Amino acid sequence: MGERTTYIPMGQTSMMPKEEMLEIGRQRKSLSIGIPKESSRFESRIPLTPQGVELLVANGHSVLFESGAGEGANYLDTDFADSGAQIVKSKDEVFKAEIILKVSAITNDEIDLLQANQLVISLLNLNNQTRESIQKMQDKRIDAIAFELIKDDNGCYPVVRSMSEIEGAASVMIASEYLSKAHNGKGVLLGGITGISPSEFVILGAGTAGEFAARAALGLGATVKVFDSSYHNLRELEHNIGRRVFTSVLHPRALSKALLSADAVLGSLRFLQSGYSYMVTEDQVRQMKPGSIIIDLSMDQGGCFETSVCTNFEHPVFIKHKVIHYCVPNVASRVSRTASIALSDIFAPVLLRIGKHGGVSQFIKKDRGVSHGIYLYKGILTNSHVGNRFNIPYKDISLLMAAF
Repeated sequence: MGERTTYIPMGQTSMMPKEEMLEIGRQRKSLSIGIPKESSRFESRIPLTPQGVELLVANGHSVLFESGAGEGANYLDTDFADSGAQIVKSKDEVFKAEIILKVSAITNDEIDLLQANQLVISLLNLNNQTRESIQKMQDKRIDAIAFELIKDDNGCYPVVRSMSEIEGAASVMIASEYLSKAHNGKGVLLGGITGISPSEFVILGAGTAGEFAARAALGLGATVKVFDSSYHNLRELEHNIGRRVFTSVLHPRALSKALLSADAVLGSLRFLQSGYSYMVTEDQVRQMKPGSIIIDLSMDQGGCFETSVCTNFEHPVFIKHKVIHYCVPNVASRVSRTASIALSDIFAPVLLRIGKHGGVSQFIKKDRGVSHGIYLYKGILTNSHVGNRFNIPYKDISLLMAAF
């Protein structure tokens, strides 16, 4: 049988909505994505794994990978080359890509390498930004997405949640290590055994990190006590865990009593109590048991403890008032391969959708969750927090979408 031909009456195409025809013309764009090696020596995560690269290349996109970028997560250049990435030797070559994707906040040196009208997807981290760095990106009409501000269809922050899950579980491993004699701890097994009272693990914050820390600590047999300013958060944590644990709102007297007997304390609070500079005072830390450990996951926001001082993986702990303090701000890098897989599972689908919609401008009009992460659009600041911090004028992203 011959091939069937469908005829369209003359003038039919002129009756099609022009908006629809324009949208069809903009569909599917091949993207060029650059993955530079992280400048921070303490950042081991990467935003795309070889599997993520393979998925993007199979859909017609190209990926430029700086040589050695995956070493921190135990990936070789050959792993990425076998997945279809182009391995380049210099950062300059990577920054010729249309989209720059990285984990840590972009540095001043990297901003100098940016081309006009590029898209940058990275951590924003206002503590590491300056007014000058934001203005330099504005001058180059950069589009910039802070991935910690991206929302999913349920209104959650997928990157923050996945990293919080990892950090919560990892904090229990850290506590176990530093309570052991191998790290000059007091020689206590987190959880205990038959005939011996279990260790006490106090958690400040009933969010995602607190929930996964509670799961891990309970799995080892520890006694868990969770404090939070929200009664709703405490109920939700118990519901998600599926069992009763000691929970309490953040009452100073109840917290002080729990700290007295705690072997490990995790600080994962994102918002400090009104009227208090710190959640846990130095006097409360001073009364804790000698050899106990504090793990502060809120260092990027100033910390949960008055005695906290930012540390790094080279020197992760210090001792004050005979209490061990672990105050590394990027705990997820401790398990960099797991964290990299989690990030890749988020970023690869986002990049695919950007390509499918014909570029970032068309995509953010369709995806409100990703547009929530935009803080620069064509060089125009769209984030009120950044604008207020650095006294830079900003505009609402929704109004800009209507203009472009």
